[in-house]
Amino acid sequence: MEHDTIAVLDFGGQYVHLIATKVRALGVYAEIRDPDDPVQTFRHYKGLILSGSPALSALDAEADWSRGVLDLGIPVLGFCFGHQEIAKYAGGAVEHTAREYGAATLHLVADSPLFAGLEPQETVWMSHGDSVTRLPAEFTELGYSTGGTDGSHDHRNAAIACEERRLYGLQFHPEVDDTPCGVQILRNFVLEVCGAKADWAVGDQIEERVAAIRDDVGDRDVLLLASGGVDSTVAALLFERAFGTEHLKLLHIDNGLMRKEESTRVAAKMHELGLGPSLHVVDASSDFLAALAGLTDPEAKRRAIGLTFVEVFEREAAKLDLEHALLGQGTIYPDTIETGGTKRADVIKTHHNRVPVIEEMIRAGKVVEPLKDLYKAEVRELGRALGLDPESVERHPFPGPGLGIRVASETAVPADFDEPRLQRDIDAVVAGSSLRAIPLPVRSVGVKADLRSYEHPALLVGDNPGWEKLTALATLLTKSVPGINRCLFELSGRQPRRVELVPATVTPRRLDLLRELDALVMGALERHGLMRSVWQCPTVLVPLRLDGLGSELVVVRPIHSERAMTARPAWIGDTCAAELVEALLAFDPVGAVAIDITTKPPATIEWE
Repeated sequence: MEHDTIAVLDFGGQYVHLIATKVRALGVYAEIRDPDDPVQTFRHYKGLILSGSPALSALDAEADWSRGVLDLGIPVLGFCFGHQEIAKYAGGAVEHTAREYGAATLHLVADSPLFAGLEPQETVWMSHGDSVTRLPAEFTELGYSTGGTDGSHDHRNAAIACEERRLYGLQFHPEVDDTPCGVQILRNFVLEVCGAKADWAVGDQIEERVAAIRDDVGDRDVLLLASGGVDSTVAALLFERAFGTEHLKLLHIDNGLMRKEESTRVAAKMHELGLGPSLHVVDASSDFLAALAGLTDPEAKRRAIGLTFVEVFEREAAKLDLEHALLGQGTIYPDTIETGGTKRADVIKTHHNRVPVIEEMIRAGKVVEPLKDLYKAEVRELGRALGLDPESVERHPFPGPGLGIRVASETAVPADFDEPRLQRDIDAVVAGSSLRAIPLPVRSVGVKADLRSYEHPALLVGDNPGWEKLTALATLLTKSVPGINRCLFELSGRQPRRVELVPATVTPRRLDLLRELDALVMGALERHGLMRSVWQCPTVLVPLRLDGLGSELVVVRPIHSERAMTARPAWIGDTCAAELVEALLAFDPVGAVAIDITTKPPATIEWE
């Protein structure tokens, strides 16, 4: 059966595959295409969507893409970079301006079928550094946004259109869940402007994926890395449905970076699901700790963990007489895109299942990944369809590198830490509030305008002014102060004046401490009924001494998200917060407790 299809042109933005996913959720098939493909190959599509990009349109980056697609008479909708490219091609101007990250308010000023059903003002999600500063002659401004660095800045041309040619540009990202009206905008474009028929069924995916597994695997064996998370568990069920357990072996590696008693729980669950006979468990803690010894750079840590997974996999495969087995993984799409796995994408952080040695195995046809084009929400949907129990389906995500990337490491104050300048800039932003802010001499990973950042957190201290004011101030700080990509609020009521770095790496002592602290945090969320409303909650050890107290700052990072490509900080309530502070401060190394109050972007969910 032929389906109407929308093409998504991939300029390397973080949300490219999410666009296709959202279109498919409307019942219309979507394909991701290279913008360099010949113009004529796009003629059969019902519509085109141009993605965002880490590149700067103002600097004529990506100048050689097939811009002629804009003259095909097919409806086109551009997001962020795509919006700017449409404006430039039609004769407008794009300039590098003040960056915007996070929520903004879109004010509609003209009618358009693209915005049918929307309110005059809508919340939208921004992540950009370029702006359309002059409209092309044939275009109309449909809306502007507010919410700049001073809280009231008008961002003109946030939505533009040439209705006659059915060309539309949006500076914001309607594809992310943090743009609540985004699904309606996509529906208006795909079903109304493009006139596509909604005749593609998402429910067909199970049998399609099972058939693809059979084609990929043939009569070979699969040794699946089974962490016990929802991704690897759903992958295991798909493999089992494809060819039973005769050619399937599950390998659970206890890497010493797991949560408290995690491996025991994983083994019990696999037996419960009927996969126990295929399960092989190995304790490789010493291998991973040796690989991480002395490392502080997040990318070096992630690469070491990924390489060690492969080494242990190959060793265990030999023991099981499975040297020629395919490596099975529950890789999902964010792992690929954040590792810079598409032609134009920037490396945000290298996932353990996308280190170079695994990329080489993929090129050699030695890896099979049935979920690699899906987001967490889609994996959960598949899990439900496969009959997986609700507890397993809704389990909080846990990173493959485990606690290894939640033990923040620095052995010296970073060379880029210009404390006087950062303090001066931060003071200017928080002036007039009831809070002080302190730049911290450690770094964390972030993402700004689809580019990786490795910058410093700021710690807010003082009386809690309320969650909305706290998060608004965090957004203002990360937008306004170069070098700051994350903001924390000190929960224990202490108001430190002096912060010292305590040189530290990944050690068994710190991992054991974090295991206990993480278990306390998870237990508190469970008791207070927060495990469903909070999508994920990393607990992080940061080697800082505040006013001479302790050697670790504990950071709790509860967030709301659906697909991990964007996230909003989540408040856990005064009672739960107070309970956690008391419990965590009972550990001698812990000198203070803070909550991460930053959106993604500009901060990633994990610190490293």
